[in-house]
Amino acid sequence: MTSRKVTAVLRSPADTPGAEQACPIAPVLDIVFSRWTTPILWTLHAYGVQRFVELHRNIGTITPKVLTQRLRQMERDGLVLRTYYPEVPPRVEYEISDLGRSLAPLFAALADWSTEHLPAVERARQAFDGAEHPVTVG
Repeated sequence: MTSRKVTAVLRSPADTPGAEQACPIAPVLDIVFSRWTTPILWTLHAYGVQRFVELHRNIGTITPKVLTQRLRQMERDGLVLRTYYPEVPPRVEYEISDLGRSLAPLFAALADWSTEHLPAVERARQAFDGAEHPVTVG
């Protein structure tokens, strides 16, 4: 009997039209849980319409360049609405779209999960860090 190694590669649906993904939620995870997307959506949901400077201040640790990039991507994905006001000086406001707002139950479920399970995760980490682990060479 011979054994064969199977390697699964997840690709974006755009990369492989018609191909099935090993994990059907992978595209959603890429959109919603990429770095900074969740804090931006959370902030817009919690505080409502915001100008760039307000959003940057409320998130805190994100750089202006990265915030700009993420907002553009999220606008492209339909999660954020950008409104430009041709005033002097020009004004731009950002708000969460209905599509972005539809993620609120998902975020609430994750918040509930973290309240219930993060203490167990922390205990498991402490137990793991305090135990001796044999080194295996593959």
